[in-house]
Amino acid sequence: MSVRPTKAMILAAGLGVRMRPLTDQMPKPLVRVAGRALLDHVLDKLANADVAEAVINVHYLPDQIIDHVAERKRPRVIISDERDEVLGTGGGVVKALPLLGPAPFFHVNADTLWIDGVQPNLARLAQAFEPASMDILLLMAPTASSIGYGGRGDYAMLPDGALRKRREHQVVPFVYAGAAIMSPSLFAHAPSGEFSLTKMFDRANEQERLFGLRLDGMWMHVGTPDAVGAAEQAFLASVV
Repeated sequence: MSVRPTKAMILAAGLGVRMRPLTDQMPKPLVRVAGRALLDHVLDKLANADVAEAVINVHYLPDQIIDHVAERKRPRVIISDERDEVLGTGGGVVKALPLLGPAPFFHVNADTLWIDGVQPNLARLAQAFEPASMDILLLMAPTASSIGYGGRGDYAMLPDGALRKRREHQVVPFVYAGAAIMSPSLFAHAPSGEFSLTKMFDRANEQERLFGLRLDGMWMHVGTPDAVGAAEQAFLASVV
């Protein structure tokens, strides 16, 4: 049975260190690509996926993000304020769980950017997520066709979509594209305070409940100021 999440969590609390100097005076989610803030690209995709509410966590230059989304109606934005604490990617989700409710939710990095193929990838994630067998379903981009990514990948993927984490010296063909569906039950025994979401990925992997879906389209890794131009070029080429 597939699910259709109506809520989403957007991670927007990072310091954007590698994006300096662009992020000296501006949080990374507000860096513009193709005329729109990265955060707006994400919110637009969630709106198209019929997400009603998006919880956005903030820490670095939080008021800029809060002001930016103040007028947003679709999805309705709820702020999870972390300006006085550093919670990491995992702790940020744990703090927001009461706002997200008991059903599986979309989880999206505020700085991820992709061009959809024939069918929107968030809709594909919703169709593919099986709560009975999965705790997490990650959107996985092929490293070979991604723009701005030069790493060794994150996971290998089995034919049924099950993921296997890259070993230290291994090169694997897929990188996490920054969008997923997660079950709140995954965080039942999560640590308190600051921790990385990778800990939850690893736990689900050990229990064989971590799966991936190959991205249809093109993923752009906008990690540095140099990557903005390449992403912009690809994005504008796709809408010609």
